[in-house]
Amino acid sequence: MTHSTELARTILVVDDDARFRERLARALRARGLEVREAWDYESALTAAREESPELVLVDLRMPGRSGLDVVRDTSQLDVSTRIVVLTGYGSIATALEAMRLGAHSYLTKPADVDAILAAFDEHAEEKAGEPALDTPTLARVEWEHINRVLTDCAGNVSEAARRLGLHRRSLQRKLAKYPTPR
Repeated sequence: MTHSTELARTILVVDDDARFRERLARALRARGLEVREAWDYESALTAAREESPELVLVDLRMPGRSGLDVVRDTSQLDVSTRIVVLTGYGSIATALEAMRLGAHSYLTKPADVDAILAAFDEHAEEKAGEPALDTPTLARVEWEHINRVLTDCAGNVSEAARRLGLHRRSLQRKLAKYPTPR
């Protein structure tokens, strides 16, 4: 019996954003993967214990325990599981922590399905000649930080501006310059 590892691979998609998770799962199924979905730490670990997936795609920020906890604990369940962190709140520090805990790669949203699948490729780092970790530009890091603070302030621009030490209108200009990636 011939066996195509590409078609036989299983992937666990862990993201609390149901619409994003379902769209991504549909696209991955269209590429021939067997997809299981989880929305938080508990559902992810339950799914991984029931049947260890070959691949795990984890969102970093979720209610309750973080995606870093999912990375650590799923990698301990099966060391052959390849884990990629996909987040809208990327930083060098969290990327390094995710890699230390067992992630094989780290991507920032938005990322298309081909980029996600390439991040799981065992030889991606060798092909590129360097680690798959992209260094974001200073403008990108600033934009992500602003949006993280804005999210923490439940969308209140005045409060976010106060926390960032910016004038409200300056923050509004920065927000208008780069639209939200979701």
